[in-house]
Amino acid sequence: MNCISVYTNNFELFSDIYEQVLESPPEENEDLVVEGVTVSGSGDVPEQYIERMRAKPEVVVMRDKERNIMILQHGNVFEICLPSEEEQAV
Repeated sequence: MNCISVYTNNFELFSDIYEQVLESPPEENEDLVVEGVTVSGSGDVPEQYIERMRAKPEVVVMRDKERNIMILQHGNVFEICLPSEEEQAV
């Protein structure tokens, strides 16, 4: 899965920029600033990473079922995990 990190702990602000981030996601190792929030292309993460994070009590897990997107929130970061092109084709 491809991962985009959004550096804020403000859920309302994250919600406001979520669609904008998905429309123009950063490339791997690229940082963008969207409405004052740093958004970073974190590259691919293995499925095991998501499973390990889900098991932690300090991690909030959200899911966008329509688009098969997993969102992890912990500390001061939201991680948007998007299915890679290969995963979408399956």
